Amino acid sequence: MSARISEHDFPRRDALADALALAVAANLRDAIGARDIAVLALSGGTTPALFLRRLAAQQLDWSGVVVSLVDERWVPPSHERSNARLVRENLLQGTAAAARFEPLYTSAADPESGLAQVAQRVGELPLPFDAVVLGLGLDGHTASWFPHADRLAEALDPRGTAQVLPMRAAGAGEPRMTLTLPVLAAARHLYLHIEGAEKQALFRRIVGGAAASPLSALLESTQTPLRVYWSA
Repeated sequence: MSARISEHDFPRRDALADALALAVAANLRDAIGARDIAVLALSGGTTPALFLRRLAAQQLDWSGVVVSLVDERWVPPSHERSNARLVRENLLQGTAAAARFEPLYTSAADPESGLAQVAQRVGELPLPFDAVVLGLGLDGHTASWFPHADRLAEALDPRGTAQVLPMRAAGAGEPRMTLTLPVLAAARHLYLHIEGAEKQALFRRIVGGAAASPLSALLESTQTPLRVYWSA
């Protein structure tokens, strides 16, 4: 693994959420100070909600922040499984509502039909991301890099030119849209947010080579340290 890994363990998820929010806010603040803009990519699911609420409470110039997603389920933004809805309801509130949000979903019938529009949207972001917060599924997926997904090899190609790709997999639930390896590997700051002993054990097996996961491709490709925030 080329990535340097540091683990930050917390006894409770609220302590994790506070610490992760402080760290990400510091990255965004530094980026705004250096470049007048900060770009953040977030993961969905159920784990990040408390962290997003704590991040929304951080004092920074939210009008200088652009928020996007690591991946998205191809469902309308009103759907309960929409990552965009998660971000809007938990992060883009109060002063944080001044941030600009760039979703990975369009009204197209499927992600393949919406790819060109989403790719243009991602291509216009002032990359690299200043901070990326990833999650980890019990099947080893991160982003929408599901094992055996239809376009996994393309998404994990370190020399690939696509920044975003549709993804379909048996375990994904819905068709997805996901950022690719080169985009995430180039991030200035990388975080992995995991909760529960089962996910912590899985991560350590991945790092030790005892469990297969697309996350390994990122760890092998990036020069950015990975900071792992874990709580029971």
